[in-house]
Amino acid sequence: MALKTPAQYRKSLEKLHPTAYILGEKVENVYEHPLIKHMVSSVAKTYEMANDAEAKKLLVTTSDLVPGEVSRFVSFYKSPDDLLAKVRMLKLLAQTIGGCYMRCTGMDAINSVGIEAFNCDKKYGTPYWKRLLDFVRMLQKDDLVLFSGVTDVKGDRTLRPSQQKDPDMYLRMVDKNKDGIVVRGAKIHQTGSLCSHWGIVVPTREMREADKDYAVSFAFPTDAEGVLHVYGRGTLEARSLQDCDLGNVEFGKFAPMVIFKDVFIPWERVFLAGEYEYAGQMVRNFGNYHRHSHGGCKCGVGDIYIGAAAAAADYNGLENVSHINNKLAEMLKVTEAIYGCSVAASVEATPTPSGIWNVDPVLSNTSKLYEGKELAEVIRMMIEIAGGMVADIPSDKDFANPEIGPLLTKYLKGADGVPTEDRVRIFRLIEKLAFESRDIVSNIHGAGSPETHRMTILNNANIGEKKRLAKKLAGIKETTIETKPAK
Repeated sequence: MALKTPAQYRKSLEKLHPTAYILGEKVENVYEHPLIKHMVSSVAKTYEMANDAEAKKLLVTTSDLVPGEVSRFVSFYKSPDDLLAKVRMLKLLAQTIGGCYMRCTGMDAINSVGIEAFNCDKKYGTPYWKRLLDFVRMLQKDDLVLFSGVTDVKGDRTLRPSQQKDPDMYLRMVDKNKDGIVVRGAKIHQTGSLCSHWGIVVPTREMREADKDYAVSFAFPTDAEGVLHVYGRGTLEARSLQDCDLGNVEFGKFAPMVIFKDVFIPWERVFLAGEYEYAGQMVRNFGNYHRHSHGGCKCGVGDIYIGAAAAAADYNGLENVSHINNKLAEMLKVTEAIYGCSVAASVEATPTPSGIWNVDPVLSNTSKLYEGKELAEVIRMMIEIAGGMVADIPSDKDFANPEIGPLLTKYLKGADGVPTEDRVRIFRLIEKLAFESRDIVSNIHGAGSPETHRMTILNNANIGEKKRLAKKLAGIKETTIETKPAK
């Protein structure tokens, strides 16, 4: 099958009937809901761009599994060039959409699962790698959307999965039989689950033998029996419900909680089932890939921050003011550093026995740490440049009121030659960019907590070798060379 068009993607969603709850209500036609339709538009845009002659150079690739063109979102990273194309693709999409397009988690998951499924097969003779290839072949053939379920609810964070008072605090296998497995638990922060055809589960942490029932990876249709999608609230969503004051008019993001209520998974869709020693590396692979993805995505959104701030300055009559230009330069420094680290992580990638290439973990995590801390400063400077009107502009409904609308248009005028409507629109966009909770928290906790990023950097940076270099330069003789990674 050829690449889908946006219309074909939207039509394909009509065939799915996920069990979805939004603000306490069970929703039947979920894709038409005002809190979901903007997110569907974000994904539809990726299909539109995949059919664009220029954009498809990044969004489309070829595969060993099916003939013809396939979406990069459901392909393996077979070289450093693939990883570079991924980062550039995500940057382009973020520049176009101004936020999340909800497809990179699935892309990162099939690669992280693939590496360890291959390794597990080599040790135990399991059939996981072939199953994954068959699954990805199906995704490519039908040009489907995949999201990944990684983050468990975790319960008491001081206890391991098998130590929890309630054993369902981490997703687990509760039964196995000749036909498949049955799973129970919940995944939270599931970006785009209601815009997807399929999901793929990745363990959320390393496991020990006592935790083996939690060492599970599998794929499932988003409307599978027993799968419940519960909409996760965010700020500014009343705007979508009222269909006004939206800021980013067409696109949006959501991240439901996905509950697995004794869901049956056939063996052909199971990629790990109790081989606990592969769970930790599987999620570490995912973390490194997804932090690498953020370097493209957040740089692209950062370009929108910078452009919105510069446009607001122009509309305020403050074009080419030195302190504003200084802030713009600082903002550029941060976004380009985030992007540069992800580009470097692609160049420094290494092959695995599966044929999938792994990004450099130190560079990908450095990109994410820089994002988590410094992108907040970019947002702060965007608000500082724009001014206080970002916080409390009257509603579009007030502008439409014949009694007060003309007065608002008069008094909210900025620089000569700039329509009041344009000035209000850029302030609305800045408000959305700055105060939408899902995106702001994602900058910090997306792809794992900042402490996880630091641990990954430290565990993969050879501190012992760095000490040896310093001691050698200082003229210090030592009998042993410390080359072990820091613990």
